[in-house]
Amino acid sequence: MKDVEKTNVERNNSSKRMRRRKRKMNLYGLIVILLVLTVGITISYTFLFNINEIRVSGESDQYTAEEIVIASGISKGDNLLRLNTSKSEQNILDNLLYVETASIDRDFPSSLEINVTKCIPAYNVSYDMGTLLVSKKGKILADNGFITEGLPIIYGYEPSVTTPGKMIESSDEQKSEAFMEIIENLNSAEENIVSSVDMSDKYSIIVNYSNGIIFKMGNWTDIEYKLNMAWDVMNNEYVEGKTGYITMIGSNQCSFRSSDDPVYIPGVTPDTTETDTDTDSDDEDSEDDEETTTEVYDEDAEMFREYNEQNNTESEDEDENDDSE
Repeated sequence: MKDVEKTNVERNNSSKRMRRRKRKMNLYGLIVILLVLTVGITISYTFLFNINEIRVSGESDQYTAEEIVIASGISKGDNLLRLNTSKSEQNILDNLLYVETASIDRDFPSSLEINVTKCIPAYNVSYDMGTLLVSKKGKILADNGFITEGLPIIYGYEPSVTTPGKMIESSDEQKSEAFMEIIENLNSAEENIVSSVDMSDKYSIIVNYSNGIIFKMGNWTDIEYKLNMAWDVMNNEYVEGKTGYITMIGSNQCSFRSSDDPVYIPGVTPDTTETDTDTDSDDEDSEDDEETTTEVYDEDAEMFREYNEQNNTESEDEDENDDSE
């Protein structure tokens, strides 16, 4: 009788079957997980997280909470997950003229909060067909045939949109950019003393202040920087209380003059602060005609020198030299 030799065939077959079982189990597990997720998502988007409370907060003198909710297009029973909050916020802004901003926040599992702020009339934008009354954020509130007193007037903006309820836009992109930077700066200022802005020439924007200062800003670039520099000059102890002209010279210099004569300062460098004048020493009325130019080459510069002091010192030195001779 021959000995029976054992082979590993059965063992190999067993290993293959085990691997197949594992693959099937993994596949079944994946299918089960997908089914559970699908069912969970379906339930969440249909039966769970449905709105049963809508809260309205913020400032809304013109509208009731119910009017705001209706304008949003949201109703109780809507699903929080399926809600398009951006669209609903825009619905409020489009439908309610005197709402400046609207934000919608989900409060799971079943609440929603709508927060709004009211529009505050802030600017007159004059154009060929009338005057637009514009809010602090640039929303058109009215297309009037008159100027609203007490609000700054913007000239030369060339609006391409004049429909109340829409955001103001200009046919000139650079003027749009300049306008938004100007109103952002004025909105953040502690005190707004701007009476008008003329941007008819976008390369030579002029800002008129109620204190008698006229700021020749130059072009539409670096608006915030230029306005802040002009403000610093106006509040300097040597300029405060005076009327005259502040002129941008280059990109980081300001000149203050009591008249609108051209400013020409030969040989200056961006590292100095100078006082110049166009006074004629031979004129008997030179004191009345004196014009002071203050150069500011850095927005943090605080040293301003009066021409009279400098001129008197130079005159005294010349007299001493003559006496010594």
